[in-house]
Amino acid sequence: MIDISLMIEGQNGLNWPIWKKLVGEVEQLGFAGLFRSDHFTNPEPPDKDALEMAVSLTYLADHTQHIHFGPLVAPVSFRDPIMLVRQAAAIDDLSAGRMILGVGAGWQEREHSMFGYDLGDVPTRMGRLTEALDVITLLLRNDEPVSYEGQFFQLREAQLLPRSQHQAGPRILIGGNGPKRTLPLVARYADIWNAVFVSPEAFKDLSAQLDTLLLAAGRQPADVKRTLMTALRGSTEQQIAQIQAYAQAGVEELMWQWPDVTDLAGIHTFASEVLPHV
Repeated sequence: MIDISLMIEGQNGLNWPIWKKLVGEVEQLGFAGLFRSDHFTNPEPPDKDALEMAVSLTYLADHTQHIHFGPLVAPVSFRDPIMLVRQAAAIDDLSAGRMILGVGAGWQEREHSMFGYDLGDVPTRMGRLTEALDVITLLLRNDEPVSYEGQFFQLREAQLLPRSQHQAGPRILIGGNGPKRTLPLVARYADIWNAVFVSPEAFKDLSAQLDTLLLAAGRQPADVKRTLMTALRGSTEQQIAQIQAYAQAGVEELMWQWPDVTDLAGIHTFASEVLPHV
């Protein structure tokens, strides 16, 4: 059994009329969740509508009852993790515990340059992401005030109030395939690992590496849910076969990337022709 969620690229023309239609229909179509990217724009022009992530998810939280949701993923290169986790905790409570906080290092140079954010080199990005995850987990998982002194972020007897009504607040998702940098962060901090555009065979291998890292960190493999974001190609039968292959490789939830946010008909077709068979 595998869950199927819809993942859209929010910088590809997403605005309020389109988002309201998606939110109003996706839960009824049988998807497990609705995820969206968090970007100002694309790496290349033309620039399109890009509805702000946190505001859009607040609307979703208040206008659905069952689906889970979140950013896939929010870059801490322009999202201050302290404000991000404060927003996520509030949205999680609003939705009765359905928020998933997807966090990433940031990668797209054009949007950072356009809006004056410092992306930095890869070591800088990964160092900033590690500190951001420290800060996020400290604020979510401690009921007492916490302090932290990092290169990028600081806390001094800080506490988020009100405390979450749902255990430790939103689950933390880390996306990526890197065995040297990303998977160790997953093993240390994440509740959910999201692989990106890999084959079933590659997913199975990376998942086994994650098992080893989790055991070394004093955790169990079952502590981290295994998910994948990918596109599906070909006929209905071919798409079903692809999903089944991923399920056999250990994918528990597939985030189906649908690039055209205006093509509601295509989403309806997928829901009616593919979802009943997986």
